[in-house]
Amino acid sequence: MTQRSPWMDDDLDAFRDLARTFCEKELTPNTERWVENKQVDRELWTKAGEVGLLCLSIPEEYGGGGGNFAHETILLEEQARAGDSGWGVSLHNGIVAHYLLAYGTEEQKHAWLPKLATGEWVGAIAMTEPGAGSDLQGIKAKAVRDGDEYVVSGAKTFITNGGQCDFVIVVVKTDPTKGAEGTSLVIVETERAGFRRGRVLDKLGLKAQDTAELFFDEVRVPVGNLLGGVEGQGFVQLMQQLPQERLIIGISSVVAMEIALELTLRYTKDRQAFGRPVYHFQNTKFTLAEIATEARIARVFLDDCIAKHLRGELDIPTVAMLKWWTSDRAMKAIDECLQLHGGYGYMTEYPIARIYLDQRVQRIYGGTNEIMKEIISRTL
Repeated sequence: MTQRSPWMDDDLDAFRDLARTFCEKELTPNTERWVENKQVDRELWTKAGEVGLLCLSIPEEYGGGGGNFAHETILLEEQARAGDSGWGVSLHNGIVAHYLLAYGTEEQKHAWLPKLATGEWVGAIAMTEPGAGSDLQGIKAKAVRDGDEYVVSGAKTFITNGGQCDFVIVVVKTDPTKGAEGTSLVIVETERAGFRRGRVLDKLGLKAQDTAELFFDEVRVPVGNLLGGVEGQGFVQLMQQLPQERLIIGISSVVAMEIALELTLRYTKDRQAFGRPVYHFQNTKFTLAEIATEARIARVFLDDCIAKHLRGELDIPTVAMLKWWTSDRAMKAIDECLQLHGGYGYMTEYPIARIYLDQRVQRIYGGTNEIMKEIISRTL
């Protein structure tokens, strides 16, 4: 990283050392095997729980680390710098756990969060369906109340952590006649009858991530599994939590741009062409100067958003700007970095190729970039 983020402090520096040590020891040596297996080792989750890297920003009373979003940011950065994109910890920590913290009843939080904090449970959230992506109002999955239970039916796809999850927040319609106001979030533990996993999906990138299809064939769960205990709150809950998800995408994009720049500087200074290092050609120097400038601008914007988020002041249009712009600019910058690697950039054993493949989905995740521009335009 070219500069120290203004939201960092001495305690966070010490935490970065812990996160870096863990990632270098537990992630880097295993990434190739995880790519082949299409998932990380299940034990990785419990190892992370043992050293306190799960539910970092969840209060200690619920088994969490008692930190804040800065801790989540650091772990995500160190995971990327360790060369791993398969471990779905950003979703587990920064999204799933925070739905429970924000909306769960005290009984729900005490029952569920400690299991996520130890790694006994791996968390997932099931929004997207085969026929509904960014348009969450178009979902078909439903939860029908039957006495003291809900009967959950439907299919979900592109579910991060889907292959290993034990605990799924499922976006359902509890009243299909009410549109967004009929949407709720229901918890399904995956050991329940009627739950089944489809295939782990073969993706362009993120090869070690167990992104999967999930099916709910009349899965019965207690009414106590309705997140927050009140029907019809799901759409509001989703809208309130999506900004943090989009901030996480911004972090991933900026770090990817920074890593690509570092790799390309090193490669072009070592690689010889026509009797001199590739870096010494004006095209190379000017291209990398432009990328360095955009990476710095992206980092400043990101740091500002993180600082606002830590103060509770990050608004939806601003984080939409961050999400679309950083994911878009990172993709362009990484493409130029790959070009400067020549033929080796096209080889997947080179990190730049994997970063390129992994980055592409960031323009789709968390609401497509086109949706981000729609959100921004409504406020102009």
